Amino acid sequence: MNSQAVLGIAQQALVVTLLLSGPLLLTALVVGLVVSIFQAATQINEATLSFIPKLLAVFAVLVIAGPWMMGHMVDYIRTLFSSIPQLVA
Repeated sequence: MNSQAVLGIAQQALVVTLLLSGPLLLTALVVGLVVSIFQAATQINEATLSFIPKLLAVFAVLVIAGPWMMGHMVDYIRTLFSSIPQLVA
């Protein structure tokens, strides 16, 4: 196994990580921003007001995008496992 193969595997792992975490993090960011604007407009300073909507939104995105995320992860793992013989040889 040469350094080029290791770098390729690491690059693929980072891309898959970004693809899988992107929708969840982006949802939490948008919901947090909307709740922060609402809190600033109404001058309500309640910590749970920002936590509960984020939790529910991330859960909803996980339910909606879960099959896509799982399929993408399974494809990556299948590709990684099938490339093991070429990497060892």
